[in-house]
Amino acid sequence: MTNNTQKLRQERIDRGIKVRSDSLYALMSWRELAYLIMPRALLIIGLLLLPVVLPGLYWPRVITITCIYALLALSFDFLAHYVGLVCLGGAFFVGIGGYIAAILNTSFGLSPLVTVPLATLIGACVCTLLLFPCLPLRGVYFAIVSLMYPLFAARVIEAFDLFGGTDGIMGIDGFSNRWAEQYFVIGVTLVFLFFIRRLVNTDIGLVFRGIKDNDQAIRASGMNITWFKTIAVFIASALGCLGGACLVHIYMWSGISQFALDFSILPIAATVIGGSATLVGPVLGCLILVPVSELLRDFGTLRIVFYSLLLLAFIAFRSEGLMVYGQRKYHQFQRWTKI
Repeated sequence: MTNNTQKLRQERIDRGIKVRSDSLYALMSWRELAYLIMPRALLIIGLLLLPVVLPGLYWPRVITITCIYALLALSFDFLAHYVGLVCLGGAFFVGIGGYIAAILNTSFGLSPLVTVPLATLIGACVCTLLLFPCLPLRGVYFAIVSLMYPLFAARVIEAFDLFGGTDGIMGIDGFSNRWAEQYFVIGVTLVFLFFIRRLVNTDIGLVFRGIKDNDQAIRASGMNITWFKTIAVFIASALGCLGGACLVHIYMWSGISQFALDFSILPIAATVIGGSATLVGPVLGCLILVPVSELLRDFGTLRIVFYSLLLLAFIAFRSEGLMVYGQRKYHQFQRWTKI
């Protein structure tokens, strides 16, 4: 009861939205529309403001590297939880995209604005072609085989002294300035995040989920499972190659360290922390894990201990991830309405 003796009752804020549909924005009041848009706006505005509000040059660069890891985490989450292919070869995508961008820049004199999209497309084609024989595999078998690719590529480059061998390729052009570098990487991260979110809710996204849940049913319906898996691997590898191409222009160097397992393991850890099968969760996990990794750099190899404790805590107490927990709490908000 209020002072005006008017009867009120509690109502979930998202009740009216759920009765209709989450996507019928034209039929919503401005309060419901703000309720849906606010989390997306916070993510976009927050990422765009970080390079401005963070002091110095070091931490804005950390945010740029965080976005590259976020692309890899998106790639892993998309393949693992929407297609059913657990890929541990994120480092392979980074290395292929990085080397192609470096070669296009140093050998053909192309600018970063040209080498990055070209390396993304060419690298995705190369990675898809090399992974194509492994597409019939599932589960742990595909995971193990995909993990071998970056290890194999690094050893071949080192043994045959290819592309500069252990010295790598130097003299690569950087972005025109740090603002172009930071906002280009942040921009492509946001674009691909919302692109993948839209993709998994389309018809082809339903096919991807069907392949994950029951590929025999999809095959029985007359669809070519291998073709759809090829499309999924192409999209996922393009994300990783894009990150690798940006990385070489940030550091202005390309080498076998781009095949390091950090590029395969850290995105998986970020997915665990942020929440799998949410797409936004892995990005949130990278925004937590990568800066923490930089803060713990002075501890050397003891960083692995902190990683382990952090992952253990999340698995034990928040196994669903931060994003799933946050979504549940956000949708439990209530308001007083008239009876």
